[in-house]
Amino acid sequence: MSNIEKDLQAGEKPAIRIKIAIDGPAASGKSTTAREVARRLDYLYIDSGAMYRAVTRKALDLGIPTDDDDAVAAISADILIEFRPNKEKTEIYVDGHDVSAGIRLPEVTRAINPVAANRRVRENLVARQQALGKAGGVVMDGRDITTVVFPDAELKIFMKATAEERARRRLRELEAKHISAEYDAVLKDIEVRDHADVSRQHGPLRQADGAVLIDTTQLTFEEQVTHICNLAREMIDDLSQSDDALE
Repeated sequence: MSNIEKDLQAGEKPAIRIKIAIDGPAASGKSTTAREVARRLDYLYIDSGAMYRAVTRKALDLGIPTDDDDAVAAISADILIEFRPNKEKTEIYVDGHDVSAGIRLPEVTRAINPVAANRRVRENLVARQQALGKAGGVVMDGRDITTVVFPDAELKIFMKATAEERARRRLRELEAKHISAEYDAVLKDIEVRDHADVSRQHGPLRQADGAVLIDTTQLTFEEQVTHICNLAREMIDDLSQSDDALE
């Protein structure tokens, strides 16, 4: 039973549940932070980047070049992407198959840029993302969440960190999964992705007006999560007081 349903059963006014949109470059810490923020607030977490990775993964598995715009757009229109949360993490399923690990492999990272830049892919996935978060109570991260997907989000965050620190983080992630990688290669992948993210025509990465900038280079994971949770609770309190004033 959702929090809203519990409130209604108790005869109370449903708690305000906002949309929290988080953007930032690769390995800036947004996904792990967004996931924990959602857990603490009892919100739905949606990793929008995983959706683009899922399309890329399926294209690679089918032997379709990711720069084949028409074929990849067709995949994005038909693919079934599911987010299945459990106590430890949110698993990503594509057409009924768990691809949580497969979408994080370096081969997907190297092939994703044409997919992320594909206008029809973005239109298809943005429509799905907007539907998932329409009712609020959601934390979504990506590259264009604050600017395209939820420009009306009550709380917008832009997370960043130096490319060198992000490369170190990504390398640790890969090593934890027993995936062999070299620091220089990981750094290069991040720099290439950064350039593609900010220069693409459709949904480029940029800090939205009104977004709170958080530089995570020197922040701990706990500091990042606590800061965003505090911002969210302040926003919810402000909106609640505004509602009370109108009654």
